[in-house]
Amino acid sequence: MTAKVIDGKAFAAGLREKIGGEVARLREEHGVVPGLAVVLVGEDPASQVYVRSKGRQTVEAGMESFEYRLPAETDQETLVTLIRDLNSDPKVHGILVQLPLPDQLDEALVIAEISPDKDVDGFHVSNVGLLNTGQASMVPCTPLGSLMLLKDQLGDLSGLEAVVVGRSNIVGKPMVQLLLGENCTVTLAHSRTKDLPAVTRRADILVAAVGRPEMIKGDWIKPGATVIDVGINRIPTTDGKSRLVGDVDYAAAAAVAGAITPVPGGVGPMTIACLLANTLTACCRQNDLPDVRL
Repeated sequence: MTAKVIDGKAFAAGLREKIGGEVARLREEHGVVPGLAVVLVGEDPASQVYVRSKGRQTVEAGMESFEYRLPAETDQETLVTLIRDLNSDPKVHGILVQLPLPDQLDEALVIAEISPDKDVDGFHVSNVGLLNTGQASMVPCTPLGSLMLLKDQLGDLSGLEAVVVGRSNIVGKPMVQLLLGENCTVTLAHSRTKDLPAVTRRADILVAAVGRPEMIKGDWIKPGATVIDVGINRIPTTDGKSRLVGDVDYAAAAAVAGAITPVPGGVGPMTIACLLANTLTACCRQNDLPDVRL
């Protein structure tokens, strides 16, 4: 058996197309254009690539894109002042501060300054609390995209056993809440879980978000399970270059699983698409319009 490949790139392209249609409808019917502000502090090369991609896709979806690039030595007060200005700007519906930040800046305090209504990353403690209590919130983009792929693949998730490996605030913990919301039975495991392979072998749905290259082996996977690999790890190759791999040993897992996301081309493309979806949702809520179903 060879697992079905879950094509996140194609799904994300379709999602962006739907978002573009809804943005056009909002503009036409209500005179409203969703706006996303992205703040980049410093010269981190990976962050620069990511911010450029976000800006391009925001514009392609018909949204307003606002970019703020600050020098690496920016102090806390300067960054907080910018965030407060964006909080009060009616053209800006979503604010994203690109992480990681330089060492002199306190990430938790910076995130806390973003208005929860405009927190399209879903990292503000108010949104975390709303998600954990099953209320409407801004949901972190990577778990949201992972859930969309799962529902597209499996339909109703009710009653399925799900195991999430990784307990980060960005992926693992919110993923658990989203799966609970779909009536799964959920186990949150991590690198220190005793007999982790035995735990993951129970999973109808396995979400790997532990940040260790190819940690999860083929014989850790229940035959026919759906595997969502959130990991993006760069490892050296014999020719002195490098390649991207996930947290799952893809070749071994694909021989056992029913369906699996590749790395790259699986969950990754969903993250920016869901950022746009969150910006659209934030715009609707700030204008007292119903949430859009995508």
